[in-house]
Parts: sequence; structure tokens; C-alpha cells
Amino acid sequence: MLISEIFVSIQGESTYAGLPCVFVRLAGCNLRCSWCDTPYARSAEGAKEVSATHILNEVKQFKCDLVEITGGEPLLQEGAKDLAVRLLDAGHGVLIETNGSVSLAGLDERAVKIVDFKCPSSGHAGSFLIDNLNFITPADEIKFVIGNREDYDSAKKFLDEYLSGRTQKLLFAPVKPSLEPKVLAEWILRDRLKVRFQLQLHTYIWSDERGR
Repeated sequence: MLISEIFVSIQGESTYAGLPCVFVRLAGCNLRCSWCDTPYARSAEGAKEVSATHILNEVKQFKCDLVEITGGEPLLQEGAKDLAVRLLDAGHGVLIETNGSVSLAGLDERAVKIVDFKCPSSGHAGSFLIDNLNFITPADEIKFVIGNREDYDSAKKFLDEYLSGRTQKLLFAPVKPSLEPKVLAEWILRDRLKVRFQLQLHTYIWSDERGR
């Protein structure tokens, strides 16, 4: 697999936010989101080609139970699915963060999927594979990164039309610095949305520092 970086940090997003977590960042992405905070992982430039065994050995050194496989877009690499299985079998909790445009078929059901829905300001509205909803379980999470009112309305419509009964782990995060957190919080409260408001904690602790 092509790896951009492996590091330990505080989980910045999802219902696991605040927990220590090892991040295995695979290189390469099929999207070019306007607010992407890891543009260096979009291509294979600077990436290292390593085996799953090498990755497991590196992860083991951090002595941390929680591991996230991320990118880039990790599911572009077929080896990501086997890597998840091997991490799970080794006793790790495994999160897989994916942009929603690549099929979730074949992923180990023990892994927690954190799936993005791309709103209009990302530049990739409509990229979410509706068939992926067939693989969403109550343990999985759907994440919406909100940059403006159009994004919010798009996310709200998707909730109403597609997500009823699939999972209650629905995450709304404001794009920093495009949308003030207070504004998004007020929209959610006014509409009584049953979603989890979240800030991207790592961006407040370390800004855009790589490997954090």
C-alpha cells in the first residue's frame, strides 16, 4: 500500500473525538475538496510503499488501541480492507474514514465506517454513492462538513430523504474558518435536528500542522 504517514494524535472528529488514536493515512484521492486539510495526501508523491505487516508493526509501537485508516481516500487501495481485518484481529478498534464516493462493499463489519456526505461548497456535491447506504449500520457514522447555508440545507435534505433509521450517529462540523461555529449551532438548535455538532478538534489544537 502507498502510505502518506502514520502518527498518533488526538482524534479530532466523530463520536470518538478526544481519544488518543493512531492514524494510518493512505495516499491518493479521487476528489479535490475545496476545504481539504490534507492536500499532501491527494497523490502518491512523497508516499512510501509498504506492506500491511510493516504498518501493523509501526502501529504496535504507539501502544494505542484505537486506529483510524484514512486518506486521501483509503478505499481506493484494495489493501485497505485486508489491513482493517488484520488490525481488528490484533485487537484494535478500527475506524475507516471515507469520502462516500467509493463502495463500502467488502469491509469487515467490525470496523466503524465514518462516511462523508459532500456538500456543495466542497465542489463534489452528488459524489455520495447511494448504494453505500446498504452497508451503513447503527455503529457507523455519517459526517457533514458545512461551509455555508446551502451546505446546511443540502445536508438537512439528505437526512430527511435517506438516513431515517440507518444510524443516529450524524455529525455536523463547520468549515474553519468559513462558517462560525456559533452560526451552525444556532441553525441546528432552531431546526431541532437530531445531529451531533462537532468542531474539528485537531485544527484548534495544532492548526494545520502535519502529522497531528
